[in-house]
Amino acid sequence: MTELTNVTEAKAIKVPTLPDAQTVTSVTHWTDRLFSFRVTRPASLRFRSGEFVMIGLMGEPHPGTGKVKPLLRAYSIASPSWDEELEFYSIKVQDGPLTSRLQHIQPGDEIILRPKPVGTLVHDALLPGKRLWFFATGTGFAPFASLLREPQTYEDYDEIVITHTCREAGELTYGAELIESLKGDELLNEVIGEGFWKKIKYYPTTTREESAKMGRITDLMRSGEAFADLGVAPLSPETDRAMICGNLAFNLELKEMLEGYGLVEGANSNPQHYVVEKAFLD
Repeated sequence: MTELTNVTEAKAIKVPTLPDAQTVTSVTHWTDRLFSFRVTRPASLRFRSGEFVMIGLMGEPHPGTGKVKPLLRAYSIASPSWDEELEFYSIKVQDGPLTSRLQHIQPGDEIILRPKPVGTLVHDALLPGKRLWFFATGTGFAPFASLLREPQTYEDYDEIVITHTCREAGELTYGAELIESLKGDELLNEVIGEGFWKKIKYYPTTTREESAKMGRITDLMRSGEAFADLGVAPLSPETDRAMICGNLAFNLELKEMLEGYGLVEGANSNPQHYVVEKAFLD
């Protein structure tokens, strides 16, 4: 894990020169593979916590025509719907067309942001329930970073369980620090109610590096260890709702498990017991 590098807000907001441009206001490098950044928010942008947008940079000129096209990828908005800025959480892929360049952004730089939010990880896609599960791997924590700061999450549910499985302990830092920060968030404690964060049960695990809890969340659920550790019963369609955001293999495995518990997949047009973010690939 590399030392955290916090960059303060940009001193001056530049006039946009790119189409749908927004200005980077801060960047934090969490590990040599992970970073987060905040950008200005278009005045007209409205979104539901948990949704994603397309963001990116201008690509390289075409060798034949010289034309330059935008290079865009789907990114979950990690900030809640009420935030004045937009936050994103990303991996660094050294030979990735976008992230090989995106990881080097600095405050004052511009990114392209297409202001058309979509996604399935929203409260509207779930039927009412008592306990809400967030299942994440890697940067799949991003939409839950938004939902954990959304007042409706705590108005709708008595308990929120968030599981986060990563390869190394350092990759859990972003999520762990965000959850810890909720305790001292004066605004949320005032709006939602003092001690709202006590509804959260946080269950981080690692698969490669030694940590307090080792193992894939799916294995820990099958063995019953996860439920014993959390002090909750296995999922039931009568009480439990779930959201999944991880790599494709994880999503498919967990979908099968949840359906084994009797849960039904929902959508914006057909609210049910659980939803999966299909646009995310860790």
